[in-house]
Amino acid sequence: MDGEEVMLKVRITGGERALLRQLAQGHRSDLSEVVADGLIDVLPTLHGTARAYRLLAALAEPAPCALMVWLPAPLADLLVPAAAQVALATGVRLGSGSAMLGAALRLWLSQDPDLLAGNLRMMHAGRPVGLVAA
Repeated sequence: MDGEEVMLKVRITGGERALLRQLAQGHRSDLSEVVADGLIDVLPTLHGTARAYRLLAALAEPAPCALMVWLPAPLADLLVPAAAQVALATGVRLGSGSAMLGAALRLWLSQDPDLLAGNLRMMHAGRPVGLVAA
């Protein structure tokens, strides 16, 4: 990734980490790029109370694996208002951008793996695999 980036720690399960690695390999990119793509895919869908509770449910299962990822600063900056929106809808504060990232990533990874891979292909249609437009 180019430009200013922010490093965040995210907690996920071993299965989620394996799926994330599989998606990155299939898309010929690194884990941070796939995490950023996942956020771009899931953050716009978090409006509404039902979706906010689904996001909180994604945090219910213990997540023993820590993963460090680099996100473009403008994308990382969206995590705080997204967490505030979840708190407004549910009354539950996530506490940090990393917690919001973990919840959003786990919600995104809970989808069908073929759907996730297809969404990644569509997001990068017309661009060389592994590169993100500036």
